[in-house]
Amino acid sequence: MFIHLINASHTVNKHLNQHNIFLNLLSGIGYSPEKKLNIEIQRCLNIAVEYLQHQILENHTLGIRCLEELIQEYPQSQQKVLEILTAFVRHNAPAKTPDEVKCMLSHKIHPDIQAALSIISKLDTDECLKDTQIDLSYTDLQGANLSAANLAASNLYRVNLSGANLAGANLSGAILSAAKLVGANLAGANLSGAILSAANLSEANLAKANLVKANLYLANLQQANLQEANLDQANLREAKFSG
Repeated sequence: MFIHLINASHTVNKHLNQHNIFLNLLSGIGYSPEKKLNIEIQRCLNIAVEYLQHQILENHTLGIRCLEELIQEYPQSQQKVLEILTAFVRHNAPAKTPDEVKCMLSHKIHPDIQAALSIISKLDTDECLKDTQIDLSYTDLQGANLSAANLAASNLYRVNLSGANLAGANLSGAILSAAKLVGANLAGANLSGAILSAANLSEANLAKANLVKANLYLANLQQANLQEANLDQANLREAKFSG
């Protein structure tokens, strides 16, 4: 099923920098008995990574498609695919400074980043997070669609999710300290036990959200919709509700 990608791989530069962040993630695949993957999985992972680190953006789509097909065919590859895709997002959508944000012509998320997030959010996290964590810290994901995403216990420190759709998402236990969630849709989201200290949730929609035992210390909740939100045992110390 991956023949079209394998045959096309000659268009990708084979001489990659030995310090490339994606190739470093592949080190050791197939050598430990409990995680050994067959030759086809190894080959497809390498091809996908080559596409993801290529300068031509269209090749990013090919790499992401290859990884999506791979986990459908071989669910045991989910953990390594997760590590590759989160590294890809961190590398290609880094957090921006306030001045950089002001200079942006559009806050619309790039299609290849959205495609990677869509796969990440649908992975079987109980299986693939045994030895790793979803790490999207220090990224700019403004306007991303992560509705119903499974991001439990993920590292979202200082992530910018302003205007993002997180309705019904599972963010229980997630690290969202200093995160920007201005105007984000978190209706019905599970934020139980989440760390939201110093997070900016102004104008966010938190209707019917589960915030049980969430840490909202110093959080900005100005003009946020908290209708029917469950704040039982939440830490609201020094949280800001009005200007």
